[in-house]
Amino acid sequence: MKRILLTAIALFISYPLIIFSCSKIPHFELSRFIQPEICGGCHDEIYEQWKTSMHNLSHVDELYRVAAFHYLKGLTDPDEIKEAEHCVVCHAPIGYFSGFPKKVSQERDNASKIAEIVKKGVQCDFCHSATGAYAIYNNQMKLDPGYGEANPGIKRGPFKDSHSDFHKSEFSEFHTSSEICGVCHDVRHVAFGTKLETTYEEWSKSPYNAKDPKERVTCQGCHMYHRPGVPATGSTERPKNPGVAAIGGPPREHIFTHYFVGGNVAIPLRHGDALKAKMAEERLKHAARISIIDSQLHNRKIGIIIENIGAGHYLPTGLTDIRQMWLEVVVKDIKGKIIFSSGVADSKGYLPTDTVIFNTVFGDGKGKAVSNIAKAREILKDHRIPPKGKVEEFFVLPNFLPETIAVHARLLYRSASQKLVDELLGEGKLRLPIVVMAEVKKDISVKKQ
Repeated sequence: MKRILLTAIALFISYPLIIFSCSKIPHFELSRFIQPEICGGCHDEIYEQWKTSMHNLSHVDELYRVAAFHYLKGLTDPDEIKEAEHCVVCHAPIGYFSGFPKKVSQERDNASKIAEIVKKGVQCDFCHSATGAYAIYNNQMKLDPGYGEANPGIKRGPFKDSHSDFHKSEFSEFHTSSEICGVCHDVRHVAFGTKLETTYEEWSKSPYNAKDPKERVTCQGCHMYHRPGVPATGSTERPKNPGVAAIGGPPREHIFTHYFVGGNVAIPLRHGDALKAKMAEERLKHAARISIIDSQLHNRKIGIIIENIGAGHYLPTGLTDIRQMWLEVVVKDIKGKIIFSSGVADSKGYLPTDTVIFNTVFGDGKGKAVSNIAKAREILKDHRIPPKGKVEEFFVLPNFLPETIAVHARLLYRSASQKLVDELLGEGKLRLPIVVMAEVKKDISVKKQ
């Protein structure tokens, strides 16, 4: 009996927050949430920024939906099924908190029953009804919504003197902190506890999370300063955005933007928003810097330094077993003939097996890699670049190099593997854009080495 009790205590200590995450989220009637269009009646500019953002598209994003349904196929382990079913907690939060869909399979099998407000993804009334979080992962948000349009309750935000004739307003320190972002942007396996996404944790351990408020840059300090022509990264200026938060509201020194742009170019384009796609590309182009090391050419080695100069989290971040950030290196002779290459995609967009990819690889608990995160019991590899950090990659060139070589290196990014997209949607249905994050060229005299 004593052994059983000790085992139970040990398990509770090992997984307290996982147990916590399954029992503390309350149920709210769907009627308590207000449609984002209502909010847009006063907050017109903010609403237009949010429309077709990745937050707005979180539920209707085609790649998310197909991938979520795909990951459920063939699962028999109850713990793996539980994880595969859980994606809706962040991708359809109002539906999850109000009871439908609570599972991915409900989303798949009963699409016609999903309320229109749920399909609008991460939206105004969800975030601005937040009062805190039970834990900073898996969307364990504490909510206090009103009771619909007739009694909208309190809406919380970053200003201490807000006033509205429609709803009560209240300052919320939570809304000015990175924690409100981390609630969804850290994800752990609901049964195994494996850290599947760690964007918030990466930031929290980074130099950007400085104790000195003047040096501290929160998630909002980049992503909610970003606007067209102002990428607002760690490598650029982050000027304030003066304006008004609502029609007739007082002028403010800074209005937090709501474009919610990360690194996704494909999905905004898929929904007709070329502006956000361009902003995503702009953000990626200010995230990294690369340079060439030729000091070991006598050993036929050429090196590339990759520095994370702009992101407050690792490069890449998010679901990094799917994201693709890689090095493409091409070496030519003086006549332009290729004498070495690495990471050059083929005509289908697929990468060679020896490509240097910055990513995460999950395992089944026995050292075997898995492609379905529902099966992720361990992390086998995490090869990425921390905030303000750098890595060096070396490539061995062929024997008998010419007198002069031309090295061209590019750091490339796309939201997922093209091979995976073709498996999910069918070949030719969606060609993911490849963004050149950084590149460098250098002519090197081999004789002088």
